[in-house]
Amino acid sequence: MRAAILIFDGLTALDAVGPYEVLRSVPGWEVEFVAKSAGEVRTGDGALGLSADRALDEAGEPEIVLVPGGAGNRALLEDEEVLGWLREVDATTTWTSSVCTGSLVLGAAGLLEGKRATGHWLFLEPLRAYGADPVGGRFVVDGKVITAAGVSAGIDMALHLVGREVGPEVAEAVQLAIEYDPQPPYDAGSPDKAPAAIVAKLTAAAAAKDRQPSRD
Repeated sequence: MRAAILIFDGLTALDAVGPYEVLRSVPGWEVEFVAKSAGEVRTGDGALGLSADRALDEAGEPEIVLVPGGAGNRALLEDEEVLGWLREVDATTTWTSSVCTGSLVLGAAGLLEGKRATGHWLFLEPLRAYGADPVGGRFVVDGKVITAAGVSAGIDMALHLVGREVGPEVAEAVQLAIEYDPQPPYDAGSPDKAPAAIVAKLTAAAAAKDRQPSRD
């Protein structure tokens, strides 16, 4: 099984690295980072670099493709090189997946039309513009498309994918190997659980950020 994780400047690191750590732990599986050009991209704050092994036109036909989130993927929503590549590889993938706002990119490529999908809770409604039915939850499976909610949910999604492909025993072994046993000190990991004031604060901050003029 070959997996290609699309990376780009301005991505959220854990969106890509969390699933990477799960998928690369499966014996015999190969996981690569791909980008428009081979080489380094930087995360949203510029503090961390990830290196793409291949350019899109060198990626071949991966069985799994994954699109992470991050503010940098907004530029991809109108990038026909990336969107065309996603449509092309989706024709032969076993799984087409996303984490966080990566679902917006799948939607822009036309891959969520008529499908149930999720993403970061602040960015669910925009999925409707792409013909998707936005729903909550850690991850959503609709056919071969599997979309995960924000950031950390990509680990859950990747473990589910491994279980579907090679069985729960392997998925459980991977979970144990990475010691993924969440016990957060606070129970505020979703808008349904977090205090209303915190939800309102984050919602307002996101809206204010969207109103800022672009620096591109």
